[in-house]
Amino acid sequence: MSDILQVANLVKHYSKRNFFGKETSLVKAVDDVSFSVREGETLVLAGESGSGKSTIAKLILHAIPADSGRIIFDGLEISNDSQSLKKIRMGIQMVYQDPYDSINPQMKIKDIISEPLEIHKVGNSKERFEMVKQVLHEVKLEPSEEIMEKYPHMLSGGQRQRIVLARALVLKPKMIIADEPVSMLDVSIRAEVLELMNELRQKHHISFLYITHDLATARYFGQKIAILHKGKIVESGPIDEVLFCPKHPYTQALIDAISEPDPANLNREKKIRAFS
Repeated sequence: MSDILQVANLVKHYSKRNFFGKETSLVKAVDDVSFSVREGETLVLAGESGSGKSTIAKLILHAIPADSGRIIFDGLEISNDSQSLKKIRMGIQMVYQDPYDSINPQMKIKDIISEPLEIHKVGNSKERFEMVKQVLHEVKLEPSEEIMEKYPHMLSGGQRQRIVLARALVLKPKMIIADEPVSMLDVSIRAEVLELMNELRQKHHISFLYITHDLATARYFGQKIAILHKGKIVESGPIDEVLFCPKHPYTQALIDAISEPDPANLNREKKIRAFS
């Protein structure tokens, strides 16, 4: 397998200023971060809130400019030119933490999912309808034609997150960045959504960058992991190697912070395992 994404020496610093506009300190949100993601692989970016995880996602998508560093996606170094931006905005899709805030509550489901197709001028109205129907089937929301006519408030949190996932899938991306995608779902639903994402990864050979502070779900879904602390990667490698034999004290602290899950919610063939 070849690398679909390469991030090299990525830097983003912010200046803190006082009431008078004078710089008082420098915040190193992302500090010389490098990693790669292979085709069809899930890399977990793990760390506590404020460690720089979401900032890295924004930098990859060029939602904010980097101070320095290189981002290479599918063999092309991404810059601010239209060709680069189109490639990354079609080839990498985002799944956010809150499935309600990330979709327009006044739009029907069919319009929410077809919106990226319209923006990128993919297909005609009939073809888009079929694409939406197919992708709803893939995220296991049936009957699809009935779901299409609903509004987000008519669905459960787990169903809404499947809609967000369907919207990400409809452009047939090569990569999905999932930023805490199950943290706002009930514990009983989290494993189902992660299992669905894993099925889609294997079926379509999609790469995932999975951003989380939860190492239990990270181990269930990821193959490699990078531990982020104060904008720096302090430890990385195969996920079992890092989580069962941590070398950095911050990694050990994250592991120690995992609470024991309720066994009643883990009566599944595949389980999310916590670490002692």
